[in-house]
Amino acid sequence: MKNYRLLFGTDGIRGTANSDPMTVNIAQKLGQAAGLMFMADKDHRRHQVLVGKDTRLSGYMIESALVSGFLSAGMDVILVGPMPTPAIAMLTRSLRADLGVMISASHNPFQDNGIKIFNRDGFKLSDVQEIEIETMMRSDLSDQLASFEHIGRALRLDDAAGRYIEHAKASFPRGYRLDGLKIVIDCANGSAYHVAPKALWELGAEVIILGCTPNGLNINKNCGSTHPESLIQAVLENKADLGIALDGDADRMLLVDEEGKLIDGDQILALIASFLSRKKRLQNHTIVATVMSNIGLDQFLQDNDIQLIRTCVGDRYVVERMRELGCNVGGEQSGHMILSEFSTTGDGLIAALQVLAVIVEQGKKASDVCRMFEPFPQKLCNIRYRNKDPLQTDAVKQAVKLSEIKLGKEGRILLRKSGTEPLIRIMVEAKDNQIVEDILKDLKQVIEKNI
Repeated sequence: MKNYRLLFGTDGIRGTANSDPMTVNIAQKLGQAAGLMFMADKDHRRHQVLVGKDTRLSGYMIESALVSGFLSAGMDVILVGPMPTPAIAMLTRSLRADLGVMISASHNPFQDNGIKIFNRDGFKLSDVQEIEIETMMRSDLSDQLASFEHIGRALRLDDAAGRYIEHAKASFPRGYRLDGLKIVIDCANGSAYHVAPKALWELGAEVIILGCTPNGLNINKNCGSTHPESLIQAVLENKADLGIALDGDADRMLLVDEEGKLIDGDQILALIASFLSRKKRLQNHTIVATVMSNIGLDQFLQDNDIQLIRTCVGDRYVVERMRELGCNVGGEQSGHMILSEFSTTGDGLIAALQVLAVIVEQGKKASDVCRMFEPFPQKLCNIRYRNKDPLQTDAVKQAVKLSEIKLGKEGRILLRKSGTEPLIRIMVEAKDNQIVEDILKDLKQVIEKNI
């Protein structure tokens, strides 16, 4: 049997609901394989898996299939319903479960769904563990499943939301309050709709709510971190102090200042890193980001004697590198913020609270606090493809080579396949915005001709 990954991408398994690989059969087999793998110690205790989801209609279907798989493997299942991904990671540790599972396609549209798995310590699985699960899924597991008297039980944890809210509030500095601050929060009609606004309100803020009426079909639809237009408008109309945009499973976050300007993950990383450095809490004077982060972030951190280590795209890889280096701050330009003092994965609410702590401490406006550096002009473009990989064609390779010669040392190009969608992602960055525009246009044309 070959060891390779066909199902798992950069962030678990993801695809269109009710189509390969997001089918009932695959979800059930995944539950069986993961259950058997994490029960390998056979120590006679009851093994448990925590299962949460976002607000997608297909979540009911995937949840039922996964649960049946885990139960048939002999695992007890703790159901928590719609909860943020970081809450699943936290609760898995808190309850000493053997693993945690989040059913979500994160920022993708409602027709997609996905499955993310956490180990008992709240960290996403390694490539080796994912390969082992896939290998088991391709084999006959019937002889390994539980006998009739050892089939698992399912129960529901009623206080999951309250536990997570208190955990998030505990990350806010003792003695600080949000009294007097008006905050707009957009929960993307996703899994944080019932916890994030409440946490902010309990800390004293006046809270204006967007994207908190999920119906199974509207998650991430013209709202949340991928569509911040409504949030920007609401911040300006309500004269709010800050806007917070979460995505469908609340593991990423972007901000909007009182002037209606978007604050991306690079600026948030710079803010948190410099704040912790001044407090002598930045471990090893180093943070971890991905290849997508702006060159301007590099320069800002260098000026502040902070080292930047880059990884490939995916918060899982950021976390792995943070653990290797002993860092407590990492993240992505897209808004994943990993603050290991408080969480083992990206947590949009906790990251927003750390920014609010700086605003409260300094007593300044968000526009003064959150603009840490002037970014290099950077343009992104996504091109959808089907079967053919255009990045392997000679024409595209030649176009990239010529563009890199044109840029010299004044910029960079990044082409990659998305690990969560059938997209080619193009990023061009340089000091001159016109050069960025021209190169992006040329590369897009060449790639589209070779799809």
